[in-house]
Amino acid sequence: MLPPKLPGTTPDQQRLLRLFRRLSKADRASLLAFAEFLVQRTDASSEGERHSPAAVEPFDIPRPDEETVIAAIRRLNATYPMLDRDELLHEASDLMTAHVMQGRPAGEVIDQLEIVFRRHFERVRSKA
Repeated sequence: MLPPKLPGTTPDQQRLLRLFRRLSKADRASLLAFAEFLVQRTDASSEGERHSPAAVEPFDIPRPDEETVIAAIRRLNATYPMLDRDELLHEASDLMTAHVMQGRPAGEVIDQLEIVFRRHFERVRSKA
């Protein structure tokens, strides 16, 4: 059953709300973090500022007690939306392979992923 249409909402807003309700808690946090990033970028552009990765701080998305490696990668992508995913791909996929193929514990892999993302962020920030 569809929820009642909220007064003053557009079809796109209704669609976004329907999709949002279907997401997991972690995915909702990622979507909200990404939306906040887009608003920051839009605000900076409207103020005539040049958008740079160093101007955007990572989002504070807490690590859940129980998290899969895939969920951690999603969370870290949402935490650091300013990073180039292609630059992270090699290291992240190596860690994922160590987890899946070699049985490395998820907690250890997630700890390493957090270090990788933070290191890439620090590198980007220091270049600016």
